[in-house]
Amino acid sequence: MPQGPRPAIRHVVQPGQPPAERVQWVEARGRAFSFGLDAGVSLLEAVRRGFAAEGFASGVLTIEDGALEPFAYVMPALPKTPEHAAFYSDTFRPAGLTRLKAATMTFGERDGAPFFHCHGIWTEADKRVSGGHVLPEETVVARPCRANAFGVSGAAFVAEQDRETNFRLFVPLAAPRAAVADRRVFALRLRPNQDLAFAIEDFCRARKIRQAVVRGGVGSIIGARFEDGRIVEPFATEMAVVSGAVMPHSQHGVAAALDVFLVDHLGATAEGRLKRGDNPVLMTMELVLEDAHDGAGLVGEEDSS
Repeated sequence: MPQGPRPAIRHVVQPGQPPAERVQWVEARGRAFSFGLDAGVSLLEAVRRGFAAEGFASGVLTIEDGALEPFAYVMPALPKTPEHAAFYSDTFRPAGLTRLKAATMTFGERDGAPFFHCHGIWTEADKRVSGGHVLPEETVVARPCRANAFGVSGAAFVAEQDRETNFRLFVPLAAPRAAVADRRVFALRLRPNQDLAFAIEDFCRARKIRQAVVRGGVGSIIGARFEDGRIVEPFATEMAVVSGAVMPHSQHGVAAALDVFLVDHLGATAEGRLKRGDNPVLMTMELVLEDAHDGAGLVGEEDSS
């Protein structure tokens, strides 16, 4: 369905030249499953075991009501040099038990070994509510909990150097199919300075996908504008999708509804449904898009995003 002119949205200049291709993607198959995270095991190893038990090496997951100790994380921060448009804070290592409210994770590979990109919100032992980017190497599961996962077969998220942002980021790459997976999916990475909802909608329209589920969703946006009118002004955020869907729409063909949480570079957290058309990607956004009709779209079309 043809789209009318779109208003200009917030824009952050990146240090590198933006490639013409604004959505990196691989078509694959996928399957939902859940598994337990064992106490006393690093979060990375617990997640690796859960995916490996189902025959997957990559995918996305969400965790609710977890507990972590020891725990390490960083928050978004202003850039320290012109080499980046935004950066990370120093590492925080809160003492005592951190109670995880929610976390969304992309699980894949870096330097040939399992790795993850995880954003969460939590309450620390001193009752401080915070959020940010969980560090895989220093975080341990303190109490058993469960993860809801979605594995992908035929694609994998692999960390590569990104010339546009000058960060090493997860991108989807084609991979051998291994695990049994029954759903048609697309592993996506959205590049900066495009509205999150519109980019997903454009991708679906190009493939005649009328209904889809957003699985995972880890990245950053430039501040935030919520449907209820709330505004997050600080531009550097760490954001994750709690739930998301693409549904048929009488005017737009399809419309994306995205419920998220985020923490900004001043340390404030926020949650809610994003306003369509007013939430551009800051650095990256990784997600898996599940075709709810599994075959309604057309395979092999060029990306028109």
